Amino acid sequence: MPEVMIAKNAGFCPGVKAATDRLERVILARRAGERIFTLGYLIHNEEYNEGLAARGVVAVSVDEIDALAAEATEQAPVTLLIRAHGVRREVSEALARYAAANPAFTVIDCTCPFVTKIHRIATDLSEKGADTHVFICIGNEKHPEVEGFMSCFAGEKYVFVDAQALEKALQGWLFPLISAKIPAIVAQTTQNLIEWKKCQKLFKKVCTNALIFDTICNVTDVRQTEAATLAAACDGMVVIGGVRSSNTAKLYDICRAHCADTLRVTDSSQLSAAHSYSLTHRKVGIVAGASTPREIIEEVYRTMTEAENFAKMLEETEVKNLHTGAIVTGTVSHVSDTELQLDLGAGVTGYIKADRVTDDPSVKLTEAFKVGDVIEAKVIRVSDIEGVAELDKRRVDSGKNWEKIVAAKEEGAVLEATVSDVVKGGVTVFVYGVRVFIPASQTGVPKDGDLAPLKGQTVKFKVIETKEQGHKAIGSIRVVLREERRAAEDAFWGEIEEGKTYTGVVKSMTSYGAFVDLGGVDGMVHTTELSWKHIKSPAEVVSVGETITVFVKSFDREKRRISLGYKTEESNPWFIFTGKYQVGDVVPVKIVSMMPFGAFAEIVDGVDGLIHISQIAMTRIGKPEDVLEIGQSIDAKIIEIDSEREKVSLSIRALLEEVAAEAAEEAAEAPATEE
Repeated sequence: MPEVMIAKNAGFCPGVKAATDRLERVILARRAGERIFTLGYLIHNEEYNEGLAARGVVAVSVDEIDALAAEATEQAPVTLLIRAHGVRREVSEALARYAAANPAFTVIDCTCPFVTKIHRIATDLSEKGADTHVFICIGNEKHPEVEGFMSCFAGEKYVFVDAQALEKALQGWLFPLISAKIPAIVAQTTQNLIEWKKCQKLFKKVCTNALIFDTICNVTDVRQTEAATLAAACDGMVVIGGVRSSNTAKLYDICRAHCADTLRVTDSSQLSAAHSYSLTHRKVGIVAGASTPREIIEEVYRTMTEAENFAKMLEETEVKNLHTGAIVTGTVSHVSDTELQLDLGAGVTGYIKADRVTDDPSVKLTEAFKVGDVIEAKVIRVSDIEGVAELDKRRVDSGKNWEKIVAAKEEGAVLEATVSDVVKGGVTVFVYGVRVFIPASQTGVPKDGDLAPLKGQTVKFKVIETKEQGHKAIGSIRVVLREERRAAEDAFWGEIEEGKTYTGVVKSMTSYGAFVDLGGVDGMVHTTELSWKHIKSPAEVVSVGETITVFVKSFDREKRRISLGYKTEESNPWFIFTGKYQVGDVVPVKIVSMMPFGAFAEIVDGVDGLIHISQIAMTRIGKPEDVLEIGQSIDAKIIEIDSEREKVSLSIRALLEEVAAEAAEEAAEAPATEE
């Protein structure tokens, strides 16, 4: 028999225990003729609630409150207890009015303190500014706890079941909303801690002013952490709790993630039907939801530790169900490329041929399975003489996997799989063992493009259509690509600011500028921003497909327009010129144009200097063309730099005068020649 361990924090949490203890005191002090009711079930545990009903404590709905308050008299008083999950604000206010008006109608609030805390948070935020805040909860919107505290906020409010649903909303409609208002985020008290941390991370990534309240019950935190630790150390887990218990469901998911063989039961009577339980377990852990009475936990423990009875129960369960058509669970004892062998207990070996394991032809059994794995399959043939049973795993998986596909479509989940084949009109992938067809138009490949390169690639897609008959599913890669592009655009617009630098690719050009792809978002560089000198076409500076560095000059987030700059101060010809030359320097120049009053000469690319007609020659000339010609390269002296107007004055005459002066000087110093 296995070693059986009960989690330290299994069973009633403080809030539930306080509610049940309070009810016990009311029952013990019951007055003559007094009737006791609970508004809804006090806790989510079927056996406990049945016990209350047997003791005359009746669960009523909100619709029955008016009649109860009216019927309460001194001879037949009514005591109504509010459940641990709390109630909606309008219900609480109505109960207070009834109790104040009728002394024979008593209301006892057993709402968990952690839930009450969230009621206060929602109420305070509503009073401070329902118009300036948006109230967001991570939890189950249909859960009475969530319905209760969400009713306390008068403004915009939303509930998301998990991080995936939140992320999807943030990538779309929710981001503009939280950008305009202050988001306040809370969690259902029994929310999965890991999921809550994911949600917090998402908010901190996109929002700097979010008000995040840690509202998960600390007992829930401890209980979930303990469950994960215990499940990781055991090869079998039993989770006890009510069918409608939210925290029990989360404990089951946590245990299941760490221990494949995890059962969920409401009490010990369900152990006999636990086909997935096995005597091969060496160590088994027991955890229980916050609404599970201690006596139920102890009964389960006793059943499991009474070796003879429990062993017999398990053996009978296996043998009884080992017939054609039965669903059985076994442990993999041998793996080959052609089949799996399973230990089914009771001296029976099961085997599953490769083609009955999965429909996915790419799956290799030796890579997908290992000895010790627990597998559920359907019996298709039993041989009592050989002591073997032929099984089919596909028949069990088919229904479950199809449900996952349907759920993925309804939830809009993004799936990931490898393209297994290119077929007529599209490609196919296998996910959850189900073949999904992706039409060519949904692959993201341009029309009439080659689909062959997709084979063997891992792609993300969504299921966009399902047909129950034949379990046919159609997927779309394009939908995911579009959503990712929108998400990238939203992220881009959330971070853009003037002056920010980007590296982009020139996408196209027009007569007035070039469009640059900044990573899913286009911006335009006007021709005047491409170069410091006048250009007729963007093609003089850039080319399509070229990677360039640009910066944001201005943008309109509402119209999604971005004006970019390309030329920088460092590339300004005037900046280059003044960094290289000064007044008095002699520079090589090229004559570029003629005017009646002088000639313009290029000093550096983009900076011209004027050689006034009076500075061209030492003697008076009629026009510049008498001495110079366009394209001629000469030396000139910089005689003036006007930085304010960015103008340069040049002189050829100054150089000619210097040469003449030097010649005269040399002539004066030369000795006289005797005749």
